[in-house]
Amino acid sequence: MGKSDTSVLLERRSQDGQVWDSVKKTAFVLGTGLLTFAAFRNTVTWHLQRFWGASGDFWQAQWGKLHSYYGGNELALYCLGAMVVPSLSFWIYNAVLMMIDLTGKPSIITRYRIQPGKNDPVDPGKLKHAVKVVFFNQVFLSFPMVLFMYMFMQLRGNPCGTELPTFHWVLLELSVFVLVEEILFYYSHRLFHHPSIYKHVHKQHHEWTAPVGVVSLYAHPLEHIFSNMLPSMAGPMLMGSHVATIMLWFCLALITTTISHCGYHLPFLPSPEFHDFHHLKFNQCYGVLGVLDRLHGTDLVFKQTKAYDRHILLLNLTPLTQSIPEPTKKSE
Repeated sequence: MGKSDTSVLLERRSQDGQVWDSVKKTAFVLGTGLLTFAAFRNTVTWHLQRFWGASGDFWQAQWGKLHSYYGGNELALYCLGAMVVPSLSFWIYNAVLMMIDLTGKPSIITRYRIQPGKNDPVDPGKLKHAVKVVFFNQVFLSFPMVLFMYMFMQLRGNPCGTELPTFHWVLLELSVFVLVEEILFYYSHRLFHHPSIYKHVHKQHHEWTAPVGVVSLYAHPLEHIFSNMLPSMAGPMLMGSHVATIMLWFCLALITTTISHCGYHLPFLPSPEFHDFHHLKFNQCYGVLGVLDRLHGTDLVFKQTKAYDRHILLLNLTPLTQSIPEPTKKSE
């Protein structure tokens, strides 16, 4: 056997080993997920369901009062749950972040900045422009789409019925929403990165290589419709969800995407390293959960960086840029 044959054989064995390693890791993740879900369902959900309010009686009573207050006006209830409350949650959270970004204070927060020296403080003019675009997208695109969603949901059933869904059903729906969003967002996002589309549409969002929270909805109208709104709306439309579940999901989705763009890896909050790296490098980390990125190999560069090591839930008060610093460049 010649050297070339030997090298080819070794390369094939290496590739086979990588594939097998990936299969084992995937099986481990799925198996762990199933066991965790079973444990979660049998223990934690019992306690959470009690918080939900004695089998839902507490929240059911509050919903009944709200329903009576609006005289059963379902459109008003739907707009309140699917538009007003999620929008307030988005802007309240981002108002706090914008004050921090504009002033560079307090240091107890800014010390957790993912890209040190960037947006420290943020350019007021650039931020003002982003806020105007986000406001336009919400008022003239998001709100009409949610109204269309209401008409569609009426065909599915009664989205503002007097009876709230059960706690376990809400958990199931949220699981479906997350899965649907991951699939639709990943592929629509990659589509907008196609060279023939990127410069006309998605480039606007990538003006921020070091993003801030409000930039999560800073996008071209086409991108906002197909990549921001539809992936979040599709799950509830598929499941025929109650407006209470839609309200919870939209609030979670908006807060989560804000965290992903905020530029700070804060303690006890989900890691934003994954999407922050996407803004830094453009051609990595397209998804939300990272599942499809692993499947398609669009996280390989990310995995070779310190950002990947920092992509964890921070459970102490030491910034990860200190505990896991970037390697120092060797002077030539």
